[in-house]
This record gives sequence, C-alpha cells and structure tokens, in this order.
Amino acid sequence: MAHGKFIAYYRVSTKSQGESGLGLDAQKAAVTAYLNGGQWELVGEYKEVVSGTRKGAGKREELDKAIAACKLHKATLVIAKYDRLHRNVAALTALMESGIDMVACDNPNANKMTITILAAVAENEADMISHRTKAALAARRAKGLPMGAECWTSDRGILSQENQEKGRAIAAQSNRDKADEAAKGICAEIADMKKELGELSLHAIAKGLNKRGITTARGKQWTAQAVKNAQARA
Repeated sequence: MAHGKFIAYYRVSTKSQGESGLGLDAQKAAVTAYLNGGQWELVGEYKEVVSGTRKGAGKREELDKAIAACKLHKATLVIAKYDRLHRNVAALTALMESGIDMVACDNPNANKMTITILAAVAENEADMISHRTKAALAARRAKGLPMGAECWTSDRGILSQENQEKGRAIAAQSNRDKADEAAKGICAEIADMKKELGELSLHAIAKGLNKRGITTARGKQWTAQAVKNAQARA
C-alpha cells in the first residue's frame, strides 16, 4: 500500500495523444491503481507533451516543476512507467541525482541500478526504431516513392488514388520477382532429383519435394499442378 505524499508526472509523445487522452488515461489509471489503498495524498499532477528520446531530453518544463514540487512537499514522484521519464540514460541518471524519491507503477521495487539498466534498454530500443525508420525512408527515396505529406490527401488523411495504384503495382512486381526467384530454386532442386532418379512425372516430383521437406512459396505441400506452374514460371 502507498503511504505519504505523491506528485504524479505523465508524458505523451505527440500533441494528438495529449489532446485525445490516448496514453494519458492509461498512465493516470496505472497511478490510481498503484495508490489505491493505504494513507496517501496526491499533491499535484503534471502532464507533458514531448518526445522521450535525446531530442526531447532537455525540454521537460513540466517535469522540472514536478521535481520542484516534490522537493517542496517532500513528496515522491510517481509515474506509470520509467520510459515516461526518459529513454536517455544520462538524463535519467541526472534526474535520479536530483535527490527526490520516485517510483514507477510498473516496477515499484526497482533500485537505481535497475532503473539505469531499464533506461539503457529503452534508449537502445529508441535508437533501433530510429535506424529502421531512416532505412525505410531511404529505401522509399531510392525507389522514387512519395515521402511524408506527399503520400496523403490533405482532406481525408488517406493515400491518394494515384499513390495507392503505384503501391499496388510495386507490391505486385515484388511478389512476381519473389515467385520467379523461388521457381528457379525449385527447378534447380528438381534437376538434382532427376540426376539422381532419372526422368520423373509431375506427381513423383511433387512427392519427392514433399519428402525433402520443401514447401511451396505459400508454405503448402506440393501437387503436380504446383510443380507444373513452377516449371512454367522458371
């Protein structure tokens, strides 16, 4: 059970989340559930709309206010999850050295070492997401695909008809290329079977492929017709 005075701090990453309550309501619910029971007083609540990455590490005005309030009231800072503070090890370490007590509802027994490890994991995760996003954008740019707002209509928030058609055409071509490549591999396997066993019927080839544990591109068992289609494609 919780005891004493608490200051709650909530963070969302985007303005839309802040306005809609998406994410914010869940954090408030977690704090309420943690404080439920015992003798406690929620002295204040602070909400921030800012990224949890390095970019947003120095823009925490509401967090600074929450820390100041904790010092003033000798209260404990309570948050839903540690990643609501920072996905940045240096920033989180500095916060821990501010001298205030803090607790996260998802891991209330964590010590400073645990918190530092969790921050390191969160920071690494954020870096990986950033790298994947940059790689995906670079791939789109290399293919001459529309970027950012160019992908969306201004009034409906959906892909324009032209871009939808382009996307479908690219996806279809990609599927054809993959199918062609798979067919070539299967035909090479069939050629090996024929070298070993001689000329084979379509049914015998299908049976041989299945016996070797080789599936179709869709992960299904081979049939005579599927073998015929693969040979025609290659």
